Amino acid sequence: MAEHADAPRVRLAGIADLDALAPLFDAYRQFYGYSADPLLSREYLAARLARAESIVLLAEDAAGRASGFCQMYPTWDSLLAAPLYVLYDLYVAPANRRGGVARALMVAAQDLARDRGARKLELSTARSNLAAQALYESLGWTRSEQFLTYGKPL
Repeated sequence: MAEHADAPRVRLAGIADLDALAPLFDAYRQFYGYSADPLLSREYLAARLARAESIVLLAEDAAGRASGFCQMYPTWDSLLAAPLYVLYDLYVAPANRRGGVARALMVAAQDLARDRGARKLELSTARSNLAAQALYESLGWTRSEQFLTYGKPL
């Protein structure tokens, strides 16, 4: 399928992209009810990128403006005895929603993880985030009915 001129471009992000990424990451945190903290957002991303602890994909519009991002963390699946990636963050700026940005980010994340040897991608989302759930299911993701997810603040 040919790319449209206005289709989002997705690329691997690096430290040089912090000015574009940090506001998106801060908005993502706010989407999930956290207080705005631009400095924390910038420092968090800078540390992950500098230490190669995560992979961040950046979506840009035709003019090169940041429109969304996703962040994945490499880890291992001990049952598969193979690498897996956890797609932990996915965010599209409100002005760019419903334009294929999230889909492009998800497809790029899947391709990158596969190219790097991952056997599986995992993610979780809020039960109330029905738009995200519809996107994931349209891309062939299946909801686990086998495992429950727990967390404990420390």
